[in-house]
Amino acid sequence: MGDVAMQFLEPEHKVGLVVVITGYGKGKTTSALGMTLRAVGNGMKVCLIQFMKGDVHAGEYEGLKRLAPDVEHHVTGKGFCGIQGNPFPHSEHRSNAQDAVKLSKEKMLSGKFDVLICDEINNALKLKLVDLPQVIDLIENKPAEMHLVLTGRDAHPEVIARAHTVSEVHEIKHAYRAGIEPQKGIDY
Repeated sequence: MGDVAMQFLEPEHKVGLVVVITGYGKGKTTSALGMTLRAVGNGMKVCLIQFMKGDVHAGEYEGLKRLAPDVEHHVTGKGFCGIQGNPFPHSEHRSNAQDAVKLSKEKMLSGKFDVLICDEINNALKLKLVDLPQVIDLIENKPAEMHLVLTGRDAHPEVIARAHTVSEVHEIKHAYRAGIEPQKGIDY
């Protein structure tokens, strides 16, 4: 295409989409981060709330800081509940996830954002850190033109039914299973 980029026309009817990214493969958060980059490139404001991550530093934290003020990033979790030697009890994880739901609702209704990403909310629901009515409430009460992205394994069938777009990330092969440690810039 050379120096000329193709321009898309604005849609006649703007619709705030509900997008679910689920599955057991690597790339759910990475896909949401790609949407973040695309939205910022289109002059949009994004709020990313990570429900379960937070016990280990990840490269995206520094990368997202570089996108400020167009991206607001909140790490609300204490890591993945019940795995990888996570020392925090379920009650602490639930308390943090409940705070994340409240924060999500506040940011959603603030009128400041075009895209709200609730990273790992599907996991949080599966682990009973948040409740199905809370997630349904976010979906049903989002502003009409706001995009809502819900990531994490085990998306609930009722969440999937309410979404406009659902993608499943399927693992075919993963370096970790071959004994290769997580690699900077790719895994964290």
